[in-house]
Amino acid sequence: MPTPLLQIDKLTKSFGDLVLFSDISFGIAEGDKIGLIAPNGSGKTTLLNILSGKEPYESGRVVFRNDIRLAYLEQSPVFDPEMTVLETCFSTDSETVKLIARYEEMISSGNQKGLDELLVHMDLHNAWDYEQRVKQILTQLKITDFHQKTGELSGGQVKRVALANVLISEPELLIMDEPTNHLDLEMVEWLEEHLTRNNISLLMVTHDRYFLDRVCNQILEIDEKRLFSYKGNYSYYLEKRDERVMAQNAETEKARNLLRKELDWMRRQPQARATKAKSRIDAFYSLEEKAQQKKDEQNIRLAAKGSYIGKKIFEAKDVSKRFGDVRITEKFNYIFTRYEKMGIVGNNGSGKSTFVKMLLGVEEPDSGGFDIGETVNFGYYSQDGLQFNEQTKVIDVVQAIAEVIDLGDGHRLTASQFLQHFLFPPEKQHNYVYKLSGGEKRRLYLCTVLIKNPNFLVLDEPTNDLDILTLNILEEYLAGFKGCLIVVSHDRYFMDKVVDHLLVFHGNAQIQDFPGNYTQYREWKAVEDKKESSETKISVRQQETPPHKKRPEENKKLSFKEKQEFEALEQQIEQLETEKDRISEELSSGNLSTEELMNKSNRLSELIDIIDEKTMRWLELSDRDQ
Repeated sequence: MPTPLLQIDKLTKSFGDLVLFSDISFGIAEGDKIGLIAPNGSGKTTLLNILSGKEPYESGRVVFRNDIRLAYLEQSPVFDPEMTVLETCFSTDSETVKLIARYEEMISSGNQKGLDELLVHMDLHNAWDYEQRVKQILTQLKITDFHQKTGELSGGQVKRVALANVLISEPELLIMDEPTNHLDLEMVEWLEEHLTRNNISLLMVTHDRYFLDRVCNQILEIDEKRLFSYKGNYSYYLEKRDERVMAQNAETEKARNLLRKELDWMRRQPQARATKAKSRIDAFYSLEEKAQQKKDEQNIRLAAKGSYIGKKIFEAKDVSKRFGDVRITEKFNYIFTRYEKMGIVGNNGSGKSTFVKMLLGVEEPDSGGFDIGETVNFGYYSQDGLQFNEQTKVIDVVQAIAEVIDLGDGHRLTASQFLQHFLFPPEKQHNYVYKLSGGEKRRLYLCTVLIKNPNFLVLDEPTNDLDILTLNILEEYLAGFKGCLIVVSHDRYFMDKVVDHLLVFHGNAQIQDFPGNYTQYREWKAVEDKKESSETKISVRQQETPPHKKRPEENKKLSFKEKQEFEALEQQIEQLETEKDRISEELSSGNLSTEELMNKSNRLSELIDIIDEKTMRWLELSDRDQ
């Protein structure tokens, strides 16, 4: 049975009159990888802060296993701005770092009493490899200047240093708040693999649904201040949640029918008999409460017609842009067509946001330019565009832009109705902005962009800090959007649902136009990478093979038996290469015992010899098959 690491019993948290969650209970055991899902403002981050000791709570119990190694990745981490990246990573409160600090102190002071015992402990904790592991993980997260001060880093770089910090501390329980924010797609996939491969228990909040699906084996959902648990990944959660909501709605509908009968009875109830029918009156109020619980999943299709857009959208003509030695675009040309839905992907720093800013006229190209159609009306959602007067009411923020939005076909929505579609109920609309959570402010910002009724939406990282329900509503809105769309995003699931082709920024002004969504691109790229790798290996072996004089019989065409051998060799070499790659990964994982390490190393040597021998034979037969 898995060892319990954390137990939460009847936990309640509120801010004044606002109750976030009430009497919730759950546990985390070894091997659990749990995703926490809830609408913005429901207390996800607050719950994580409670578990990390940063927030108090009203009632309940939070009990950790004694001496547990716990790490917490905050949504917006803060470091000493004067410390370097490496110093920051060595400032963690881990046993390994303490051992290294004691060792350095002993060596510098010359007092080596107890050094032998310390060296034994350092060996046990693999302390000698610690700095190398730190640098390896930082490099994977594209942090390469280890001596740069954290005060000079961007917000995204700080988040990645914080992520490296929690990973290298090798905790038994890792709590993470939006770990994929500020990671490019390559890093997200690396983190997925890292968390899946390592025996680490997780509790995390993330909007990345592919990440949830591939990493988690349990989903917790906070809904209407209560907690629901699903033993499975995100796909399983969707299926079971739907069953729960349907059952709840069926029960509620039954309650409504009974309520009608009860209401009729209550109206006919003589006042004098009230005391005799107390139990039935109590039952009426219980039914009334149940009848009001019907789930409204905001399934009304919201598809704004957008203002008219002509055939000419925009044309990029020889657009060139660079910052110093870094090239963003070089004589880039592209004609954007009507109703096109384009996704832009690429690693951080490859120029995606700069490209968007040049299109919108926020950034000037060095040469060339964009010829934009006269009817184009941009709506721009940017990563850094979140600016509100915190003392303004939510409804006033939206009404200041537009009182109504035209859905076409004679249908119009008021600002209040539009806000309700994006999960701002009437009572929330009359709250002041400062009372909103970070995710709710993002959702409000999105409403201010959409209610302008643009015909060309440009969304730069729209999914950061939005909850999954809001993302579903936005995806539905975009599916019915009668206009053009450009999305810059690291959210693979979101991209797959809303775009029909990609611009892939490879860096150094290399931009690829791919006719498909992100998953199709990754599948295509995997095939291309494998083909390229195979060709490189064969080319290297051809260069390493000394030329030899062919015997006369070698020039003969292949016999039937040799053709069968030739075809079999291709499959065998591919299988052996796969096994070799797998063993190489296992050897570098750090999870093998000494005995396993030796066995795997021996097998790797055997495989290299066998692959060389079979490749030589394949080349020999290949020459004669021409």
